Amino acid sequence: MSEIRIAAESRTEFGKGAARRARRAGFVPGVVYGHGHTPVHLNLPSHDLMMALKTPNALLVVPIEGKDEYVLPKAVQREAIKRSIEHVDLLLVKRGEKVTVEIPVHAEGELAPGGNLLEHALNALPIEAEATHLPESVTVSVEGLEAGASITAGDIALPAGVTLAVEADVVVLQVIGAQAPEATEEEAETEGEAAEGEEAAVEA
Repeated sequence: MSEIRIAAESRTEFGKGAARRARRAGFVPGVVYGHGHTPVHLNLPSHDLMMALKTPNALLVVPIEGKDEYVLPKAVQREAIKRSIEHVDLLLVKRGEKVTVEIPVHAEGELAPGGNLLEHALNALPIEAEATHLPESVTVSVEGLEAGASITAGDIALPAGVTLAVEADVVVLQVIGAQAPEATEEEAETEGEAAEGEEAAVEA
């Protein structure tokens, strides 16, 4: 994964008013924590941060006390309607350090004919890897899978140096059989008439 440099600035004002002023000026308030250090408060350029966060588990490089440091996004707060970024929590990491994150699972290929559906039992796969070498995603082939088939975490091939952070038998993807079409209104009426006839016969 490539590094994304963000020209963050130290933040000395706090509170809702200060946060609103920062957003109006084109910044997102953020805080960096980890490795036992006192939390560091930053303002990050909102456009640059938005573009960076399009990459899952983006590895960011931000200046902290005059030194470039690696950080990973851990919690992103967004505005409910516009979905603009309101605040971000960043985790300080070091080169060579192992971290646990979740990565998207992409499926490729066509299921067996029959109108079956592919269900993501897990929205993302928990993995452990070096902080500076995190995979963006994994791709799984579902070519020809039939109803009832499933793919577990242990079935997914991971890049070198990446290990699962979940039990290998946990289902990640499964194929759901196509449901029978609902009875038409005419069929429902016919079934109702037949049931009434049976009830009449019983009463007689």
